[in-house]
Amino acid sequence: MIVETLAVGTEMLLGQIVNTNAAEIGVRLAESGLDHYRQMVVGDNLERLAAALEEAAVRSDAVIVTGGIGPTQDDITREAMCAVAGVGMVFDETFADHLRRMWEARGRVMPESNLRQAEYPEGAVMIPNPRGTAPGLRLRVGGAWVIALPGVPQEMLPMLEESVLPFLMAEDGGGRMILESRLIRTYGLPESQVAEILGDLFAVAGNPTMAFLASAGEIKVRLTARAPDGDAAAALLDPVEALVRERLGRRVFAVGGAPIEEIVLGLARDQGWTLGTAESATGGLVAARLTSVPGASQVFVGSIVAYTGAAKQLHLGVPAAVIDGHGVVSPETALAMAAGGAARLPSDVVVAVTGAAGPDPLGAPPGTMVVAVRTPKAARARVLHLPGDRERSRTLATTAALQMLRLGITGEWWTG
Repeated sequence: MIVETLAVGTEMLLGQIVNTNAAEIGVRLAESGLDHYRQMVVGDNLERLAAALEEAAVRSDAVIVTGGIGPTQDDITREAMCAVAGVGMVFDETFADHLRRMWEARGRVMPESNLRQAEYPEGAVMIPNPRGTAPGLRLRVGGAWVIALPGVPQEMLPMLEESVLPFLMAEDGGGRMILESRLIRTYGLPESQVAEILGDLFAVAGNPTMAFLASAGEIKVRLTARAPDGDAAAALLDPVEALVRERLGRRVFAVGGAPIEEIVLGLARDQGWTLGTAESATGGLVAARLTSVPGASQVFVGSIVAYTGAAKQLHLGVPAAVIDGHGVVSPETALAMAAGGAARLPSDVVVAVTGAAGPDPLGAPPGTMVVAVRTPKAARARVLHLPGDRERSRTLATTAALQMLRLGITGEWWTG
């Protein structure tokens, strides 16, 4: 069964809210084995919404619409459904009485506008909404089902799971297949080079399929298999994952959704080591990532943010001769910061970051970042030349620092 989703609301087009419903619906459609082909967003305009519905109903077996079924004048999904189906609007007096009783039970007088929620396209079926006043709607339009749900996630998701997905799965009939994805997470190569290394696998990919995703310095390889059940999907995914791991080697650091900060804390915990950070250019962003993980206090000791050269000398004990001789953006200064952090926090492992985030060069081109990691066994520093503006270079440096921590703790370190 081919499903499309359509979100209604000008506020999404203006960027005033994010369409989180699309992601939630996408996950659940994949889990249910229903093919999700397109997502759309349309503003509160009857003509454009009707046109989008008509197009989607021709291409798909079902269209899930979120939003536009409330009581106000800009809630026009019901009207658009009538226009596309060529039917009139009818009024459900029984549901109107239900609405009145709901408001009375709350000790409030119901605005007459709420009675719009008792209107529905002729031939449509109302879908119960146990968490709100707006019922969902299901209407046959040509060869497709158009299903309208509230835009409020707390109302939409339970209705989707309890009513809509079971209905669509029943309509889909036998032979249903599931979609299962596996995310292989890598660091250290650009997306283009990862794609070249895996190019022949991508070229022949049919089931499972392969895709490349770049995100905050990481490159993710997503494998997606279509199969009757989880065991069959795993049988398809396992050999391809093994090939990806073999080709990318230690650049693969995880499979699945655990963030790098959680992985680093787990590695340190396994070693019995404590962690700390000594930060300049990142201004505490590395510490913030680490402390965002529940239970970080079992491993993480603290952070020293020393931004100026004078602060590095005062709080981290970086010798003036190191700064004068090599500059604040240098491997020597980063290593001295890591050593000072280890002594003053104190901590078994410290990652230090110094650099020129821009626009001021600070003796090095903007985007130049130096990361140093000190463990009980060794200490090393690496110079990075990161693209983008100030915030992007700081974000990439934060991810780089966490990855350098991972390599230092495991003893793999890095080359170059």
